[in-house]
Amino acid sequence: MKLVLFDCDGTLVDSVGLIHEVMRRTFLHFGKREPDVAETKAIIGLTLDIAIARMDGKPHADDEAVAMATYYKSIFGEVRRDSGFEEPLFDGIRGVIDTLAAREDVVLGSVTGKSRRGLAMVLEGHGFAPHFQFCRTADDCPSKPHPAMVTECCDESGIAPSETIVIGDAVFDMQMAKAAGATAIGVSWGYASVEDLWKAGADAVVDQPADLLAYIH
Repeated sequence: MKLVLFDCDGTLVDSVGLIHEVMRRTFLHFGKREPDVAETKAIIGLTLDIAIARMDGKPHADDEAVAMATYYKSIFGEVRRDSGFEEPLFDGIRGVIDTLAAREDVVLGSVTGKSRRGLAMVLEGHGFAPHFQFCRTADDCPSKPHPAMVTECCDESGIAPSETIVIGDAVFDMQMAKAAGATAIGVSWGYASVEDLWKAGADAVVDQPADLLAYIH
């Protein structure tokens, strides 16, 4: 039995437009300079207060970063609803998830820097909720690259890290997987460069969602 854990933002869905707009509004609300998209892409995957602190040039999440994270969460739903930004699936992802969900030797889950509510909105919105049995979010565990998201999913499922595959687009995903003793597969369609994924310890990097199936035996 294999446990396959997908990151969400940048791996399942293309959410950078929405995330950046909410981040932009948050920074401006707190009287700070407007961040650019590259800065936002670089922190996607981290727990929100840590991500905001890094974008603001701070070594750790202080009280202001926590306050900014709270504000970000308070406007996220409104921006998502009213701004026209969506979180569409990357081309080919639906076919891969449907294929894996039909297999008896594979169990699916998600490990993400999103909140549990945010992940639920994505999974339910795309009809994936019944397929993802084991999930950990920023509400449940320390921020990536800490291995807790992976190890807790392994403990809950009863599947060893050596039989677990983590699929993600960020260096934090690769580092988290290796720290947990799992296989790390990077995807090139997300927000980190292929070179950075290899440097972070990826066991493989794929260019198309369908290519993932070759690594899940």
